Amino acid sequence: MNRLLPVAVLALIAPLAACTQIPLTGDDYGRGEARARQLVEYGTVVEVRPVTIHPDESTAGAWAGGAVGGAAGSAVGRGHGSVIGTAAGAVLGAVAGDAIQKKAGERAGVEITVRHEDGRLFAYVQQVDPDEPFKVGDKVKIVTQGGTSRVKHTTPAAQ
Repeated sequence: MNRLLPVAVLALIAPLAACTQIPLTGDDYGRGEARARQLVEYGTVVEVRPVTIHPDESTAGAWAGGAVGGAAGSAVGRGHGSVIGTAAGAVLGAVAGDAIQKKAGERAGVEITVRHEDGRLFAYVQQVDPDEPFKVGDKVKIVTQGGTSRVKHTTPAAQ
């Protein structure tokens, strides 16, 4: 059992690192986005609807759950019983670990449909920011760089 302790501890810690996520609101930028030229456009919100942002696919939760389940299952029985317990524990742990990781990585999002000043319609999805709710009729600024866009309310001076 002492041999399995480091594996079990690592398996419990790994999903925590996988769940660490950068916020996806209109105020958050990655280091690589700083000091880069960005396209700025203006428009009016024509539709707002809530969405769920799911995490990118990762197997960290399944691996961690499988390791913990296998370690726990190996304590069951002796001989063939221990082997069967290890296999069953690993499978059940992997399924549970994957489900936990997916649910933990979900975020409340908002899809904001904007009519740009030139008449084009675009929809943008970003994480909900409780300090900046959007509603139909809001004047907004869209900042785009390298395929990533952010929607923010405009300041009175910019309108």
